[in-house]
Parts: sequence; structure tokens; C-alpha cells
Amino acid sequence: MVHPEPSHGPIRRPARRRRRKITALTAAGAAAAAVAVAVVPDAMADRLDLPFGDSPGEEDFLPVDDAVKSIVDIGERVEVSESLGYDDYEAGKRTLRFAKEGASYVKVHFDRLLLMDGDSLTVSSPDGSESHTYEDTLLDDWAMSVSGDEAVLELSVSENRTSFPGTLGAVVDEVAYGLRDEVVDAAVRDRADGARVPESNCGSTQRRPVPCYESEHPAMVAQAEPVARLLVDGTTLCTAFTVSEKNRLLTNNHCFTQDWEAKRTEVWFGYGCRSCRDETPTDPVKVRGDRVLRTDKSHDYTLFTVDNFRAVRGFGHLELADRRAKRGDQLYIPQHPGGRPKEIAVDPGGSCEVTRARIDGYVEGTDIAYHCDTEFGSSGSPVLSRDSHEVVALHHFGGCPNSGVSADLVRRDIADLL
Repeated sequence: MVHPEPSHGPIRRPARRRRRKITALTAAGAAAAAVAVAVVPDAMADRLDLPFGDSPGEEDFLPVDDAVKSIVDIGERVEVSESLGYDDYEAGKRTLRFAKEGASYVKVHFDRLLLMDGDSLTVSSPDGSESHTYEDTLLDDWAMSVSGDEAVLELSVSENRTSFPGTLGAVVDEVAYGLRDEVVDAAVRDRADGARVPESNCGSTQRRPVPCYESEHPAMVAQAEPVARLLVDGTTLCTAFTVSEKNRLLTNNHCFTQDWEAKRTEVWFGYGCRSCRDETPTDPVKVRGDRVLRTDKSHDYTLFTVDNFRAVRGFGHLELADRRAKRGDQLYIPQHPGGRPKEIAVDPGGSCEVTRARIDGYVEGTDIAYHCDTEFGSSGSPVLSRDSHEVVALHHFGGCPNSGVSADLVRRDIADLL
């Protein structure tokens, strides 16, 4: 049964939320960013609620162009053919280096990594400040990224090793290099300038680095802790957050949906600015996605786990609201826009509030609308109430108004897993 939203006027059939693809020319250096652009709907109308529990078929989804997804590519992938084998080790070659001047990170992809018991391969920064060690077999898999523009692979073997089979070791077939911040920013600006409607920054920019709110809004700063940056398959950016005391994280369905995609996703906690005046990034705690527990396109969520929850448990978790937000409710959004260190969008007494309590998402009536600033890469961010500090929406679409799936719908669907 369909329940209409209360209204002082007659209930009208909801207009389809139309989104159109926006294309724009970018500078040659920024083209590699392959940035997806979000688009505003052409029309709004009173909405009808979608009964929870109905599973729409593909024919029931509203037409949404891929360009509407608030995701962004922040790296470029380069094919290589390099190896570091046991025969190299025996000949005195112990390391392999990959570098690109100005890259924000380096991430190597193994065609295969085959090691003998007791041996290891380390992927680290040149000064050793960041290091990831592998002792098990890897096939067609990414190593964890190293921040900065150079990564060093070092093979370590047992002192008692007498056999050095040339078929074992590491074979690297691809490297992802993080694009420089100015390249990503230029691509975003070019796309936004070419839009025929306002982009996801709704007026003056309301986002600031998290430390800028420490004195005036300590509760908001605390609630930003469980929010993490995602690096999907080497180059694609989304946002996620911990949603339970258990090993449970939430992001968008359009960021990834499968176990194998989760395992190819890095989850960065504690990635922020050192202070309000010092935008030098802090060193994040990086873990890898593990299993997809549940995913749903109509409500655009993926609930997943990470492989080392103990390392990030201390960042805390957020609570999902059990009722829909109301028009006028004040909001804030902690996020990783454009892959930058964590920022919070908030506008006390201004436009960062619920402007529509019910609009269309992938299906009718699932979303709430707001004018809080977001950007490419903000997909999967929590939209929080300034009063309760609960998550009231899961952000997924840009355009002004921006929108997120009402958190009560997501909560009902995953409550048995929390």
C-alpha cells in the first residue's frame, strides 16, 4: 500500500527525477582524472512514499545517468612488466622501485607474488616511514598504496635459504599513481564550469578541514572520526563510515557491490589536516576491505567489513536514525571531497538543512534533499543531524539540491546485521 506524504494541497503524481549527463573539456593533464559529474533534477513535486520491503525490478528504477554518481578517479593506471625474483635476489638485486614525480601515492599491482615459507616482500616509502609486508601468495591483486611519489619493493629471504628458484618472487604488471591535487582540482573546476546548472557546491563553499571546528563544534569533530576515505581498485574514490561496534562499514552500492571489489578497496581512517592552518595531511591508518555483507541498488548502500578491524576500532562508529528527517532540520556532512583530507560541510543557520523530506533517488521517494556542499568523492558520506548527531541520510547524488537515501530505510534493511 502506498502512503502519501501529508500535504496541505492535493497529492500529485511525482515527476520523474530527470538527470542528464554533463560533459566538459578538461586540460590534457587533467583528462586522466576521468571525473564523474553529478547533475541536478529538472523538476520537483510532492512525492509518494515507497513501501519498505518491496524489491523493485530493473524496470522500476528511475533513469539515472552514470554521470550522476558522486565518485571520482584520483589516479592513473600504467601497465608495466617488472619482476623481482629469487634468481634476482641470488644475483644481488634485492629491490625494485616505482616512482613518478609529484604523485600523491604509488600502488603496485601483482600479476603474482609467490614466496617460500619464511620469506617476505615489503612495499614501503623510501625512508621506511610507511611499510606493508606480504608473506602469502597473491594472484591478480593490489598491494596497499604508499603515500608519496615513490614505492620500494624489497625481497627478504631466510638466511638459511640454499635454493633460489627463478619461478618464484614478484611480478608487477600495473602501477597506479595518484594524481596531484591540482590536477584533480582543475578537472573538477572544468567540469563544474561547463555545467548548465549549479554543481554540488550550493553557493559559497561551506566546507572546512575538520580541525577548524574543534573549539566551536567538538561534537561534530568527534562524529567525523568514524568517516573514512575509500580507494577502490587503485584509482577510484568514495567515502564510507563505521556503523556498528562490530566490524561493519557503510558506503554506496554504486561504489562497489562484490567481495572481490571490497578486497581491492583501501579504507583510510584518520586522514585529515594537521590543524586548521596547516593542511599537511596526517598519516592515515590503512586497512583493506574484506566481505560484502549486504548491498542494494534501490537504497544505494553496501554494508561491508574490513580485514583488520582491530586497527580502526578506536575511531568509533555512527548511529543510523530510525525515522526520516523533517524539512528544516539542520545538518552537517563529514566527507573526503575530491580525495582531500577530511572536511565538514556545515552552515549554522544557513542552507545546510533538509530542504525536501522526500524526493526521488534510484526509486521514488527514497531520498531527502539538502544544500550542504559536497563534491566528487563524497559518495557514501554520512549526513548527520546537528541535534541528535545521528546519520539521517547516506549521501549519493550531487546537484543542488544534493540528496541522500533516508537512513531509516537503510537501517531497517541491515538491522539484523548490526
